[in-house]
Amino acid sequence: MYKIAVAGTGYVGLVAGVCFAEVGHKVTCVDIDEMKVEKMKKGVSPIYESELEELMQKNYKAGKIDYTTDFKTAYRDADAIFIGVGTPEQPDGSANLSYIATVARQIAESITKDCLVVVKSTVPVGTNDKVEQFIHDFLVNDVRVEVASNPEFLAQGSAVHDTLNAERIIIGTESEWAKNLLTKIYEPFQLPIVSVNRRSAEMIKYASNDFLALKISYMNDIANLCELVGADIQDVAKGMGYDKRIGGKFLNAGIGYGGSCFPKDTKALEYLARQNGYELKTVKAAIDVNKDQKTMLYKKASKRLITFNGLKVAVLGLTFKPNTDDLREAASLENVPLLLEQGADIYAYDPVGAENFARLYPQGKNGNGHITYVSNIETALEDANVCFIFTEWGQVKAITPEIYKNLMRTPLVYDGRNIYHVEEMQDQDVEYYSIGRKPTNRDQDKELKNLELQIARS
Repeated sequence: MYKIAVAGTGYVGLVAGVCFAEVGHKVTCVDIDEMKVEKMKKGVSPIYESELEELMQKNYKAGKIDYTTDFKTAYRDADAIFIGVGTPEQPDGSANLSYIATVARQIAESITKDCLVVVKSTVPVGTNDKVEQFIHDFLVNDVRVEVASNPEFLAQGSAVHDTLNAERIIIGTESEWAKNLLTKIYEPFQLPIVSVNRRSAEMIKYASNDFLALKISYMNDIANLCELVGADIQDVAKGMGYDKRIGGKFLNAGIGYGGSCFPKDTKALEYLARQNGYELKTVKAAIDVNKDQKTMLYKKASKRLITFNGLKVAVLGLTFKPNTDDLREAASLENVPLLLEQGADIYAYDPVGAENFARLYPQGKNGNGHITYVSNIETALEDANVCFIFTEWGQVKAITPEIYKNLMRTPLVYDGRNIYHVEEMQDQDVEYYSIGRKPTNRDQDKELKNLELQIARS
């Protein structure tokens, strides 16, 4: 068992701390927000994440994890300090490292014994070299301190499971001492460990995330072409997925990626390349495709409708993905303002993200439009003129085509996650538009059927 301190209690820090406690280490999580700390001591998680609160409560009662704002006490005699604070995107696409620097200085001024500082936050290649030098610059006591890179690969909504059942642990170190200590800390997880130098570990994180972002954007690009040439992107993805060189994951077309990782990491790596005189053309293309993809549904609907002014618009899903309350880079943040600007009367549903969204767009009048948050999908759909699906929540998937047909004034559905089979919507006479697949158009279909009947009779 090692004594571990974790700086930051967001997705990275809190999940890491709880999982370290779960495998037997003694953990102290540090945050600057006193109210947040008090809630966590009561077993209340500041983030919506499956299994997290259960493990927080279990390990707090067992005395294996604690929460504090007192960083000096937490850091003073820790064997290892994991940094999991945010590195938000700056306007030029670079990563803001101010939170990392603040924690590094606090560590330097607090530690009283040999200590390994482990950066789990996603940082540009070469940052950990600077962090180690920064700590040495402000070091108060004569102790050994080294910095290691240990990027996370969790997915929001399954972060606890991803941490405890990771496909591999990446550790980047510059000495045998640091490598051995970090390996022993991860030993109880019984997972494969890939040991490299610090800069390679930093690059592995960006290269992995950006590859997945590339894969998503590629499929969205192909989906847009499928619509033009009459192919079906889901059939195409199925055929591709059998190829072991490609794999079946991240082949689902939609309205783009969001969240805390892919958007930020693609921009950060592209910025890093530019700073070194190199152009990452593939990553830049992924960024451009994703930006355009997010408003694809709005553009389709704008061609179909004269205006959104005065129309009841159902919006199903606000978060960037299901099973999280995170709105970062969510498609809803691109589309809802456009709809409000056009004077839409929006009825929005999200099982966990509505409260966060309401902080940005309070219920009631917003610019030219109006937004109402509802607790069930049926209320959003009742007498609606048009429906947009931005997040594939299970509750949304449970809505059958018949419900759209029976509740909406005009059964006109724009699905950004390809939840439904086109034929099912066609059978229920729902006008349905998705990504990379043929649309259904009720009026045109009826005209075609009438024409076929006339021909048959003649």
